[in-house]
Amino acid sequence: MIKQEHEKILKKVQKPARYTGGEYNEIIKDKSKTDVRFAFAFPDMYEIGMSNLGIKILSGVINNLDYAWCERVYAPAKDMAEQLTENNIDLYALESGDSLREFDFIGFTLQYELCYSNVLYMLNLAHIPLLASERGEDFPIIIAGGPCTYNPEPVANFFDLFVIGEGEDVIVELMDLYREHKKNKDFNKQKFLSECAKKIEGIYVPSLYDVEYKIDGKIKSFTPKDGNLPIVVTKRIIADFDSVYFPTNPVVPNIDIVHDRITLEVFRGCIRGCRFCQAGFVYRPTRERSAEKLNQIALESYKNTGYNEISLASLSISDYTELYGLTDKLTDWTDKCSVNLSLPSMRIDAFTQELLDKTSSVRQSTLTFAPEASSQRLRDIINKNLTEQDIEETIKIAFNSGRSSIKLYFMLGLPGETDEDIIEIANLAKKTVGLYYKRENKQRNKGLTVTISVASFVPKCHTPFCFERQNSYDELIRKQKLLKSEINSNKIKYNYHDAKISKLEAVFARGDRKLSNVLLEAVKLGACFDGWDELFDFELWQKAFENCGLKMEDYAERVYSYDDVLPWDFIDVGVSKEFFIEEHKKAKSGKVTNNCREQCMYCGASVFMSDKNNEGGERCCCPKI
Repeated sequence: MIKQEHEKILKKVQKPARYTGGEYNEIIKDKSKTDVRFAFAFPDMYEIGMSNLGIKILSGVINNLDYAWCERVYAPAKDMAEQLTENNIDLYALESGDSLREFDFIGFTLQYELCYSNVLYMLNLAHIPLLASERGEDFPIIIAGGPCTYNPEPVANFFDLFVIGEGEDVIVELMDLYREHKKNKDFNKQKFLSECAKKIEGIYVPSLYDVEYKIDGKIKSFTPKDGNLPIVVTKRIIADFDSVYFPTNPVVPNIDIVHDRITLEVFRGCIRGCRFCQAGFVYRPTRERSAEKLNQIALESYKNTGYNEISLASLSISDYTELYGLTDKLTDWTDKCSVNLSLPSMRIDAFTQELLDKTSSVRQSTLTFAPEASSQRLRDIINKNLTEQDIEETIKIAFNSGRSSIKLYFMLGLPGETDEDIIEIANLAKKTVGLYYKRENKQRNKGLTVTISVASFVPKCHTPFCFERQNSYDELIRKQKLLKSEINSNKIKYNYHDAKISKLEAVFARGDRKLSNVLLEAVKLGACFDGWDELFDFELWQKAFENCGLKMEDYAERVYSYDDVLPWDFIDVGVSKEFFIEEHKKAKSGKVTNNCREQCMYCGASVFMSDKNNEGGERCCCPKI
């Protein structure tokens, strides 16, 4: 809703539609009949936040409660922030136009570590104190969820509570409990937070826990202040994925966004065990939607939005047990309606001509695959379970089908990496060029482009590589230059991530509560939109660390021992620390681990499934083909 005070500033900013609301399928409720108001905050631009599936799901869950109203707010661009400040206008929610200070809850989704500064940026624009300890009863309860909360400690001082894991059930329990407390005239925020931590599984309230450090900076102890609080916070999951809520009438943006299409969440979890991949472990166990249910969701979403593309979303779509049945059901009507299908997460060893033929959008865009490492030795270390023959066969299928654009993703700085491994990336790209000119179908002679996109390895919590260090900045730069020197073909395009950004990402991915002071200092110095290359200021962050007496290297390049207390040890994702230790040992010896469908390795994730125990003991939690 556009209020009068907003109109005058919207005329002075680029893309005012980011801040107006009024989109198709927007939910408007009567405030006088609403007991709980929730502002869902995405700490990045509208175009990125509107593409986020999590916000669409959880907003729908809350709005399905007759007593609650969930609205949206995104990080405003700098020009809008200047207008808000100059005119003394609080950052506001899109649906009502009300200041964020008028809400009961402000919920941030933390998708990426470099969005942390934007959380404080948005709170500042709403004139809400940044530190949880400085917010009294008159301010909203500030909460967070999302993948970054599997290590919430670097931002612990700013949030009243964290939701660990999947939020569809826990958010309803949280709203119900708050409504119950709010009915009392003597509502007390701290009493409410304490009861949340004790009664609702998956809730972490950082103010109720104490952290003690050793002389070397590592954690000595992490303890609850109250003996009735859980020592370990266990993540929440949705066990019955087929029946859980999914939005079929999402808000349709008024301007172009990053992923302007229907996103169909096919399944959660992953059967693979790539040792660098946090998502592959924290989202276990694997849970699928049936092909029939997915087709129903897709058709309803199409009728309610008019989108002409459907993206099948998962960590690895080729591992979906009903993939071919699903694509058959979808293409029965998508071809007639001119709706494209997109499979953005295909494994190289599962790519087939049949899938290429079934998905019209795949025939129109660049094919993207992720070998991650170029040599077999290094792929075994990271447990990629991918051979050079797998890579070559897939590329042949693509080229023989008339494709002329291939993108390959790799990582630099992986544990066990040598310069020979880096040179092999260039060799694989050259081999890919050679396969194009050996293709069977040479009638469609388009211009060939082989793109190699290279990220820097970032050790993440709750992975076998969480004990490893990140390469130093100088070492990452050296490796990037080495790879560039090996590329001598104009058919090969080389992209690489900014090593400075990767360095800060590693710091916050492995950080502890002391980093809250650094983040606060950086925001005071002007940090925001750190995930945007053109706005990222590494020198500013260096100054913030120096002012706080801390060093980036002590976080990004720290090697952890197996008996260290890790900043995230109090979070139980289902996969045990013992399993991560065993996988780390196997990585050092170059041994691979089978995927979960081939052999259950008893990682611990099946504890979340209701029928986990049988006569044979703990069962595998992954569906079988």
